[in-house]
Amino acid sequence: MCSAQVVSIVDDDESMRFALRDRLRLVGLRVETFESAEEFLRSGQIAGTSCLISDVMMPGMTGIEMHERILELGYAPPTIFITVVPAAELKAKALANGALAVLEKPLDADALAHWLSVALDLP
Repeated sequence: MCSAQVVSIVDDDESMRFALRDRLRLVGLRVETFESAEEFLRSGQIAGTSCLISDVMMPGMTGIEMHERILELGYAPPTIFITVVPAAELKAKALANGALAVLEKPLDADALAHWLSVALDLP
């Protein structure tokens, strides 16, 4: 995989954030992690993010609200949402806003790999 591409992970669940980070680094991706939407928005990493993986439900700003803010700022990184509660209306809103996918926790490794390949234009 192309190591120049950066995957940003936003999830308030530390164990999920680090597990995803470690899994993606094992396949050669550069990964940045953030514990909140607000931290990611303040980080200066939006423009350098090749793919965004975000939890939906987090304290403070939700992943959906963060994604809307990123779009308002003029950026549109390919985005994969992950959630414990895959509500149909939430999924519809995320996809209508341009998200690639909404995946249910616990994550299916094959589904995640597929959507990362789509996001990062990998074979």
